[in-house]
Amino acid sequence: MDRDLLRQSLGCHGPALLSLLRSEQQDNPHFRSLLGTAAEPARGAAPPPGAGRKEKRVDNIEIQKFISKKADLLFALSWKSDASPPSEVHDDNDNLYAVMPPLEQFMEMPSMDRRELFFRDIERGDIVIGRISSIREFGFFMVLICLGSGIVRDISHLEITALCPLRDVPSHSNHGDPLSYYQTGDIIRAGIKDIDRYHEKLAVSLYSSSLPPHMAGIKLGVITSEELPLYYSKNFSEDDFASALRKKQSASWALKCVKIGVDYFKVGRHVDAMNEYNKALEIDKQNVEALVARGALYATKGSLNKAIEDFELALENCPTHRNARKYLCQTLVERGGQLEEEEKFLNAESYYKKALTLDETFKDAEDALQKLHKYMQVILYFLFEI
Repeated sequence: MDRDLLRQSLGCHGPALLSLLRSEQQDNPHFRSLLGTAAEPARGAAPPPGAGRKEKRVDNIEIQKFISKKADLLFALSWKSDASPPSEVHDDNDNLYAVMPPLEQFMEMPSMDRRELFFRDIERGDIVIGRISSIREFGFFMVLICLGSGIVRDISHLEITALCPLRDVPSHSNHGDPLSYYQTGDIIRAGIKDIDRYHEKLAVSLYSSSLPPHMAGIKLGVITSEELPLYYSKNFSEDDFASALRKKQSASWALKCVKIGVDYFKVGRHVDAMNEYNKALEIDKQNVEALVARGALYATKGSLNKAIEDFELALENCPTHRNARKYLCQTLVERGGQLEEEEKFLNAESYYKKALTLDETFKDAEDALQKLHKYMQVILYFLFEI
């Protein structure tokens, strides 16, 4: 219990509160030991102001009853603000509030300006985190990926390099090279030791003496990816960025146009259907459904080459699209038949083979290819006979 606070309260409310406390808190062991001394003034304490003259006491019985009933809570030591000063290291263990991402993620800033601001704001004793890029006889170089204390900054793409000299690398054994403990790619947490702002050079240390006193207990050296600051390790989902949202919205609008076009196609309004498919592809150039639908319309109108182009593009964007593969195989065989009629047998053969490459079980392509080979053999036979 907080003796000083209890003494102040008794000094304000007088014997009335003391008797209520003894009645209400008689079973509380803390109060049994305190009430004998709390009513007495502190040793060496100056007499209260106005001592020696009659002073009007506060005799609000309701307040005194409330204090006596809730005394175990009101006079608890947990209310005292004697907590140690907060550490500047980003502590993500509590997760009590949203972590604000770096400002650079909300606005476009040139890399040159970001580097300039970084070297303007960085100070000795700040914590930086990076990956070892190379190890030399005199130390190792690390490329910074984020800050571990102070201002939150997005520096992963700035290619800022820091040197950790050999003298600032603790030895992990009595003998041997201290650098043998480290390897390229290790994630390192280090303290800033020296800064050359003009030449944009940094020197770091793995000794805790490089940190301010209130951060001296922080582990420096190799860390795991789980120990990275939350603002760096937990980024936004790719689906939440504007480009992904815009793509999703465009796909939705394009699909509406495709559905309207399909309805037009079913009733024979091919021109209107083509307009809707083109509108869909203006909104979303890679919309698979629009490409397949337009390709089918091209094939219906006899524009087989354009149909093949649309089907191939649709299959490129979505290799598992069954209709795109099916319609492409059918159109390739149909186009191969046209080339046969034009006596372009080798070209026709390539179309049939392409269809079989897409679908080995496509019987129409297999039959057409066998028929073509027999026909070509007959032609070659008569040519040699002549």
